[in-house]
Amino acid sequence: MRRLPAIGESDLLIVTDLQNDFCAGGALAVPGADELVPVINRLAEAFAHVVLTQDWHPPGHRSFASSHPGRCPFETVQLACGEQILWPDHCVQNSHGADFHPGLAIPHAELILRKGYRAEVDSYSALYENDRCTPTGLTGYLRERGLRRLLLAGLATDFCVYYTALDARLAGFETVVLLDACRAIDHDGSLAAALTAMRAAGVEIVG
Repeated sequence: MRRLPAIGESDLLIVTDLQNDFCAGGALAVPGADELVPVINRLAEAFAHVVLTQDWHPPGHRSFASSHPGRCPFETVQLACGEQILWPDHCVQNSHGADFHPGLAIPHAELILRKGYRAEVDSYSALYENDRCTPTGLTGYLRERGLRRLLLAGLATDFCVYYTALDARLAGFETVVLLDACRAIDHDGSLAAALTAMRAAGVEIVG
């Protein structure tokens, strides 16, 4: 990290979806994902409080292109919960692809938050499902624990990190994206759009 803010007791590191399917050889590999593992392991040592998020899809999830005959990954469809990018099958419950990267070593992580386990709606954000109204429960957890500033790392900058950052700001949390500890999919300019939207929402971008 080029510039890490001073970390206190009310700060939380959220490590987003550092799972096999998003790493080299995975079903939805994000460029450079594997190089994040030692970076995030070192980063987490500075935090008393860490949460890990984990994509956890049932087989046949509606966000999978394979669930829509004739459709291909990265096409867009309209679902009951809104517009949805279709993905390759990934992070299927109890599969190797859904497991955390084997090099991830954060033994003091206090919570693993699983998301995307409802078959009909995807979940990019760690705070809300993609229908934008179903909470994951993380907001209440954070408030009860007295955690006020969220620092985000992991995958992918322009999807799950991005949506988590926006929802965190809407919920009233100070929010920092540690850009050196994230990697992006960058589909059709999604990274630039995400960075612009996060800054506009008051998210601090570091690195």
